Amino acid sequence: MAAEIDGPRLEPRAGAPARQLVVFLHGYGADGNDLIDIGRAWQPLMPHAAFVSPHAPEPCGQAPVGRQWFPLTFRDINERWSGVNRGAPLLERFLDAELARRNLPASALALVGFSQGTMLALHMGLRRSTAPLGIVGYSGLLVVPPEAEAGKVAYEIRSRPPVLLVHGDRDDLIPVEALFLASSGLAALGVPVEWHLSAGIGHGIDQEGLRHGGEFLSRLMARPRAAFSPGALVGAT
Repeated sequence: MAAEIDGPRLEPRAGAPARQLVVFLHGYGADGNDLIDIGRAWQPLMPHAAFVSPHAPEPCGQAPVGRQWFPLTFRDINERWSGVNRGAPLLERFLDAELARRNLPASALALVGFSQGTMLALHMGLRRSTAPLGIVGYSGLLVVPPEAEAGKVAYEIRSRPPVLLVHGDRDDLIPVEALFLASSGLAALGVPVEWHLSAGIGHGIDQEGLRHGGEFLSRLMARPRAAFSPGALVGAT
């Protein structure tokens, strides 16, 4: 039986029942505690949102502490594709249970990922039967299948939530080119996408990146869904 996942939570700052649920997906070798402070920073922008940052289900294979959503050995060029497909079902169950626990519709969900968490957020968020409110992806990439299976991606996409991608221009772990590949790939799938490049930043999140992510989600929480045009490649913010 697959391990269950859990992690730290924050209740809505407004004190009333949550109107939105923001879920953080941490990077390889970290855990849920690594991102929950972003929720504290964003609470003034989205006072009716609850936040949760689950720990990935597996011990990290290449670090003495921390967790992983899926293994990364870099010996198999398709291991990311296998990994996101392997990691998605358990996380899907967690998201549905969290939404049900708070009596929220699936459309009230926002996903925020970092690095490996971004890979999973993009993969799973586009395949949910009801589109999430939005996705923010920090320092990650859009995972694509083996070349022989490339054509099936368009058939797997079930929803097209607005996406914001944020990346450091000095990232030496996931090169900044991943941002442009992801943004063009998402736009080709009809997903509205914006991006922000953090100058002088490596594999991490700076204050400007945090500000853009928080403002992006707070705008989505305030606007009707019809305000977004599917397939729009908005560009830099």
